[in-house]
Amino acid sequence: MPGLGLYFMAALYMLAGFMHFYKPKFYLRIMPPYIPFHLALVYISGAIEILLGIFLLVPAFTSFAALGIIALLIAVFPANVYHLTSTKKGRGNARWVLYLRLPLQGVLIWWAYLFV
Repeated sequence: MPGLGLYFMAALYMLAGFMHFYKPKFYLRIMPPYIPFHLALVYISGAIEILLGIFLLVPAFTSFAALGIIALLIAVFPANVYHLTSTKKGRGNARWVLYLRLPLQGVLIWWAYLFV
């Protein structure tokens, strides 16, 4: 039976995926300009997050979903760097949140790795 940490992780990714559909403008703002098809990728990554969150809760797919989350976190890292480097001081998120977000990616990768 999955532990509380796995349930929390699944809920986190399902909520994050839902937010791609609810507030796509936020995600569109942080997309680096060299990546094509911004809106499609926002929706696709949101759907993937929701599916991976669901699959985390299916014991036969937990390991696969955790690996998928690791791959997704690595794939979206450039968007987090772009968000930090393109945000002007005093606008949008506090800069410290954007700086904190980068090492947080590593923590999230480690957390997902626990379920591989």
